[in-house]
Amino acid sequence: MAASHASADTPSAWVARFAPLLPAGEVLDLACGGGRHARLLAGLGHLVIGVDRDPSALDATAGPGIVTHQVDLEAEDAVWPFDAGRFAGIIVTNYLHRPLFPHILRSLAPEGVLLYETFAVGNEQFGKPSNPDFLLRPGELLDFAAKSDMRVIAFEDGYVETPKPAMVQRICAVKSQAREHSRHSLS
Repeated sequence: MAASHASADTPSAWVARFAPLLPAGEVLDLACGGGRHARLLAGLGHLVIGVDRDPSALDATAGPGIVTHQVDLEAEDAVWPFDAGRFAGIIVTNYLHRPLFPHILRSLAPEGVLLYETFAVGNEQFGKPSNPDFLLRPGELLDFAAKSDMRVIAFEDGYVETPKPAMVQRICAVKSQAREHSRHSLS
């Protein structure tokens, strides 16, 4: 995997590489943190919805073209707040809460792009996260895309040196067009 120098304010090279594939429309930056990807996407002309549970992170994220929502999607009583097919793109980096996978897929519009990048098994040798609940299993994003009938544009699973040594998985996938079934009746 190609390495590049990055800081907390620099967008992920993976997200920056595939952001031009996002169709026009709203983009969800899930667990947006300080907004590095929200700002990139707003700069590309997208209306971005930044979601995080940390109000100080959302304060840093807010800006032109970015609407923020404070939501703890891991709370026991949490309800996914977005409609089906709403987003032209969904970005998730450095965050994993597997119960959200079906909601992410449902909220992605047909032909919408999913950009997902987070830590994978093996990362425990480099530090946190080290809890298996927060590490993707080998090929897990690829399996999710296949089971979801998504077209995979790119996938990586392995070691990176920057912004710090880590094991990561990354995927860029496009949600398939909704199949329309029409009924024809004989008259």
